[in-house]
Amino acid sequence: MMKNIFILLAFVMMGASCAWAGSLVEQANAAFGTEHYNKALELYLKAEKTQGTSSQLCYNIGNTYYRLKDIPHAVLYYERALILDPANGDARFNLEFAREKAAINEDNGDTYFSTRIAGAVSTLSSNTWATIGVISFILFLLAMAAYFFMDNVIVRKVGFFGGIALIAVSVIANVCAFYMHDKAVNRNTAIVMTEGPVQVSTAPRVPKDKSEVAFEIKEGYKVTITDSVTSQGVLWYDIETVDQRVGWINAKDIEII
Repeated sequence: MMKNIFILLAFVMMGASCAWAGSLVEQANAAFGTEHYNKALELYLKAEKTQGTSSQLCYNIGNTYYRLKDIPHAVLYYERALILDPANGDARFNLEFAREKAAINEDNGDTYFSTRIAGAVSTLSSNTWATIGVISFILFLLAMAAYFFMDNVIVRKVGFFGGIALIAVSVIANVCAFYMHDKAVNRNTAIVMTEGPVQVSTAPRVPKDKSEVAFEIKEGYKVTITDSVTSQGVLWYDIETVDQRVGWINAKDIEII
């Protein structure tokens, strides 16, 4: 009897916790709607901490930071929203808008064509790409069965050429799935958060003079972390920018996406 009571109380507490977490987001939405952005941010961050994150929640937090004129944090949360849901078009649009407003020009030298391809791949999650790959492979097997076992010439031709197309789609989808999975799991990108320009060093230490400054970078820019080391109790990251500049930056100056 007591065991059943404890189980019932556990479910009641879980339900109350979920309702409270949901109400936090509702309160935050209301605060945002009345332009009380500091209050909205406080509630959104509390909801993120208590109920976990989501693409929509990150998008809302990004919008709030943008309203508070904190571009680096806005960019950070838009990026997080896209990692959680690559199909979040609103987050993608606002990310580009925020970068444009802050004059964050990240030209990685890619061509228009390659940029379009990368953008198209990033609109779907790894699970969606994997599903497309599996379905395409199953259809490929059916097409091959039609080619080998059907007597109708037209059906056999459709099966043969359709099979070639389907196996190509399956391979491409699986490559895209691996790319998106790796992108989501290996969180090795970060946003520069410290108001700049931030000095990036040639070695994992504070530059002694200009000769040890690899380059300078402003807040809001994205970097890729390639290595890390702790020097004299300070964590340093070896980073690479989208335009392939490399150097060491203090961990406190960036935040991992």
